[in-house]
Amino acid sequence: MVVALGYLASAFLAYSLMVNNALKFRWLNLGGNVFFILYGILISAFPVIIANSILLAINCFQLVKLFFSKESFEMLPFEQEGVLLTKFVEFYRKDIDKFFPDFKFNPHPSNISFVVIRDLVIANIFVAKLNEQGEAIVEINYTLDKYRDYKIGRFIFEMEREFLISKGVKQIVYEKMNNKNHLRFLKVMGFTISNKNGNNHCVKKLI
Repeated sequence: MVVALGYLASAFLAYSLMVNNALKFRWLNLGGNVFFILYGILISAFPVIIANSILLAINCFQLVKLFFSKESFEMLPFEQEGVLLTKFVEFYRKDIDKFFPDFKFNPHPSNISFVVIRDLVIANIFVAKLNEQGEAIVEINYTLDKYRDYKIGRFIFEMEREFLISKGVKQIVYEKMNNKNHLRFLKVMGFTISNKNGNNHCVKKLI
């Protein structure tokens, strides 16, 4: 049991070094610290307890900084993909296919298309087709891995809610959503699962 706790702590720390997301890194590192502290207590290894207590405090401090840090977010609409966005999609195609395997640029007058710039970096691309009922059918809402901390989601669906409404959006709909991580994100963002024509859709009403 004691040895298993030590292995578990090591696994947390090892896995934390493999993730790109700063928030995940800190949480995993923090979990490893907690398990190592418990492990140190059980075997009376005070150097282990002291070292991981210090690291635990550092991880807590960094998490607070991540949650309350001031960042610049900006929404930039586009009508056509252009060279930069084409290169963006091509570069991240493998990861995009995990969430939106059928996505292809298909310019249309009813499309709501924009990128989210986070501290002057393209962090998200969003394309949805608006129908006559005011449903924005999402074709892609892809965020770079290191920015998947819910801040961009809140920026789009909360801070820019009035912008979406001004474009005629009454509700946002995901017709296909098979990725469990993205489904978890949608639930946090306030989407609900709705049955339409025998298929489960994720829906968020704006008005």
